[in-house]
Amino acid sequence: MGSETIYNLFKFIEDKKPQYKPPFKVKLIYNPNSLTKEELNVEGDLDLSNAPIQSLPDNLKVKGSLYLYSTPIQSLPNGLTVRRNLNLYNTSIQLLPNDLTVKGDLNLSNTLIQSLPNDLEVGRSLYLSNTPIQSLPNGLEVKGSLYLDSTPIQSLPNDLEVGRSLYLSNTPIQSLPNDLKVRGNLWLRDTPLSEKYTEEEIKAMAPGVKGK
Repeated sequence: MGSETIYNLFKFIEDKKPQYKPPFKVKLIYNPNSLTKEELNVEGDLDLSNAPIQSLPDNLKVKGSLYLYSTPIQSLPNGLTVRRNLNLYNTSIQLLPNDLTVKGDLNLSNTLIQSLPNDLEVGRSLYLSNTPIQSLPNGLEVKGSLYLDSTPIQSLPNDLEVGRSLYLSNTPIQSLPNDLKVRGNLWLRDTPLSEKYTEEEIKAMAPGVKGK
């Protein structure tokens, strides 16, 4: 009897311990069709890669990174804010909402994206490789690198500013705007530019490309 009483006492103490609840972080074991309105604020990373996610609630705020790699999602909600990286690689995304905010990298490679909103803000690098992107908005500023390799883009917008390197390899682009600003390197392999012009001629065409 005595030993049983002690056991029950310890069990009672164990049950009363405060339960630690980690920041909301979803891994592959969580495969919802959609998130609920109660899940609007995510303290850490939200990893929905390969999940059958169809939609996200409006005004979703993720303080870490949001991974939607290889999901069937086709559109993003209004008011989406991601404090770190947003990975949409290999999804069917075609358009982005006008009020999208991404403080880190935005990966749209291998998607169906065709254009970007005029007010898009990207805190670091923007990946658009292997997409059908046709144009970029005027005045676009990318604080990291901009990847446009293997896209059909034929011209760059006015006032484009890239904080690191600009990748244009394997594109049909034939000229550069003279107000282009690139603080890193310009990658032009397998382009009409690299075939028609010398390095010095390309530098004269876009004097704002600094190189490193």
